[in-house]
Amino acid sequence: MYVIGTAGHVDHGKSTLIKALTGIDPDRWEEEQRREMTIDLGFAWLRMPGGREVSLIDVPGHERFIKNMLAGIGGIDAALLIVAADEAIMPQTIEHLAILDLLGVSHGIVVITKADLVEQEWLNFVSEEIHEHLAHTTFAKAPLVPVSARQEQGIDTLLHTIDQVLDQTPSRIIAQGAPYLPIDRAFTLSGFGTVVTGTLSGGPLHLGDEIEIVPLAMHGRVRGLQTHQQKREVAQPGARVAVNITGISHHDVARGHVLTMPGTLQPTNVLDVHVRLVSAALKPLQQNMAVDLFVGAAEVPCRATLLDQEELLPGASGWLQLRLEHAIAAVAGDRFILRLPSPSATIGGGTIIDTHPPRHRRFRPEVIQSLEALARGRPADLVQRALVDTKLHTWPTLVKASKLQEQNVLAGVQELLQQRTVMVLDPSGEIMTNLTTDTISLIGWVLHVDTWNSLNTNLTKTISQYHHRYPLRRGIPREELRSRLQLKNTELDVIMQQAISQQVVRVHDRSVYLSDHHPTLSDKQQQIVEQLMATMATSLYSPPTLSIEPELLGWLLDQNHLVRVSEDVLFAPEAYTEMVHWVHHQIDQTGGITVAQFRNHFQTSRKYALALLEYLDTCKITRREGDMRVLY
Repeated sequence: MYVIGTAGHVDHGKSTLIKALTGIDPDRWEEEQRREMTIDLGFAWLRMPGGREVSLIDVPGHERFIKNMLAGIGGIDAALLIVAADEAIMPQTIEHLAILDLLGVSHGIVVITKADLVEQEWLNFVSEEIHEHLAHTTFAKAPLVPVSARQEQGIDTLLHTIDQVLDQTPSRIIAQGAPYLPIDRAFTLSGFGTVVTGTLSGGPLHLGDEIEIVPLAMHGRVRGLQTHQQKREVAQPGARVAVNITGISHHDVARGHVLTMPGTLQPTNVLDVHVRLVSAALKPLQQNMAVDLFVGAAEVPCRATLLDQEELLPGASGWLQLRLEHAIAAVAGDRFILRLPSPSATIGGGTIIDTHPPRHRRFRPEVIQSLEALARGRPADLVQRALVDTKLHTWPTLVKASKLQEQNVLAGVQELLQQRTVMVLDPSGEIMTNLTTDTISLIGWVLHVDTWNSLNTNLTKTISQYHHRYPLRRGIPREELRSRLQLKNTELDVIMQQAISQQVVRVHDRSVYLSDHHPTLSDKQQQIVEQLMATMATSLYSPPTLSIEPELLGWLLDQNHLVRVSEDVLFAPEAYTEMVHWVHHQIDQTGGITVAQFRNHFQTSRKYALALLEYLDTCKITRREGDMRVLY
């Protein structure tokens, strides 16, 4: 199914032509019929001679109602540019043609109406003038068909030409993602409730579907569907659709809102866009200029930040960030129009590149490069951009950040793997080289090679700095390393796994150290240690309180030269082992021991006996029962 829109100057016969083609008067309002002038959007449909169904949107031609025209023209597949033979090209003809050109509507027909009112020579002149105006637009190759709607001359030729043009026009009936319906009308029918209409894109819409109206965040359900006044169980993308919804009042819904699936579309008030000004723009686009944005069926005032130029001249193109006065629903790839609020005039249009961008500083090359990658739309470019913005991605977060369908993300990652610019790891951190639809579920992490190199460099640099500051310590505590690298635990696990497998680092208990790091004492420290251990050997069970530098004490503990059982009680390892062995043996023989028994056996003081036994309690070697210690 296709949607065709009209365009052209007021009183050039757009509505009359639609009625001649379809038998439906698109002027719905009494005022329109009384004044014989289209004010708002009109809708009709027909079945082509070959059986193809076509929807038609008739737009107002008067400059005062250009905003209504813009609300309906954004969702069309092709256009009928109407030019009256007796008046030829007029101001709104030119503006409507510029709008079609900016929206990228490249399929259509120029219909010269009222052909019965002029001589053939004048008709030839009008045709030549039209060709000149179309020469540098998307309608440059559009066929010209003269008709007289009132005399029904040329109608059959026009229908045949429409069929030929639609044969070359891409269809939007292929479902891609969630349904997306920009609402151009909202009203109520007695006995039915709220009805909204629009041109459906994205995926199909089914009876009973739960829906959300964005940006209202209101939820409802599809009660009924119609296309061309025929009830439908399913509405397909590319069709004009009327949706009867429950749970939402028509007073809350307005033109410019969007109907979609719950949670699939987030409102935005900032957009990154690429824009082209029309050559006839009244003035350059300047930094922070106020403009009106038209996208889908929505209209919103906004301010323009020029990202790559001081000002944008008529006919020029550039990158903008638009700051919207209120939030709207929009999708990357949507075409839009910009107009000056006063004097009201179309100045340009373009394509939405990013619907939820961060605020940008101007004249940043990296920002422009990122936007250019998004604009190209190649899966590999979009995946690479997402990877550069985040250290490590899981597969679901990469799909979301890339703003692509999963199969397109897979294609992008596969291309980047061939270029050796990404790494794919399983959850344990092992490198994956064979990536297919069957192995997606095995993916733990995806990251850019530059990110990987940077993480590894920072890992070794951070540990090396720690070794330099604390040369006697075995390594940096793992939690401190994670904090310094600003990684999540799972992310550090991935980096550590690869670093360990490549023998770059080693792990002991909760410490991480470089493989070639060996804590070494200075000559003076070695002398202190020898004197200390000699002193400890003379009093194994009542060791002296040590007074040495904390780093040296830490080295003694780390190297198992001492065993700390309390804050100020440390034993030589051989003494500790002997005492633990005796405790085990005595409890096995007698069922338990007391502090006094331990003290008397080793001829030490209560201080050391109690410290050792309480330490064994904390180690779950023993436990206390009254005055006795028994095995845990």
